[in-house]
Amino acid sequence: MKKIILDLAVTLDGFIEGPNGEIDWCIMEEGEGNDFIHFLNGIDTIFYGRVSYDMWGNWQPDETMSKTIREAYAIIHQQKKYVFSSTRKSDEGQATFISSDIARHVQEIRQQPGKDIWLYGGGKLIHTFMKLGLVDIFRLAVHPVLLGAGKPLFSGIKERVGLELANVKTSPAGVAMMTYVRK
Repeated sequence: MKKIILDLAVTLDGFIEGPNGEIDWCIMEEGEGNDFIHFLNGIDTIFYGRVSYDMWGNWQPDETMSKTIREAYAIIHQQKKYVFSSTRKSDEGQATFISSDIARHVQEIRQQPGKDIWLYGGGKLIHTFMKLGLVDIFRLAVHPVLLGAGKPLFSGIKERVGLELANVKTSPAGVAMMTYVRK
């Protein structure tokens, strides 16, 4: 069965965006062996919330962007995309929209053959997946910055979730990639 992997960048004080939605603190490291490119090659499906999909689901980097970002988005745009939304139902075939019975749809998708699933987010979708117990792996790139305010990663979690540390890597830029699996 496919695993659902929450993979995202977070600040040391636990924010996924600054107070105005900024992500300029996020470091994308260049070079061979880029861990994010390796991660993208291990998935074939992406789960988006509607707001995140509208912002990033079809975004295209231009030629001034780094080689790594262009390579990442080339891989991202080859993946099967699902958008969880109660307000929007389609976008001309770019993604499949799911508006109800999330747990059943997710289980059906997990049963399909192939690679793992990236839970891209945003915050509301992450909260829903946490509440339903659907996140198998937490892969967090902790960036060396404190924002003091913004959108927290785990807001509204009401129950304890046991995790086991599976891996820790650090980068030359000071990013700590921590991977936890759900107990």
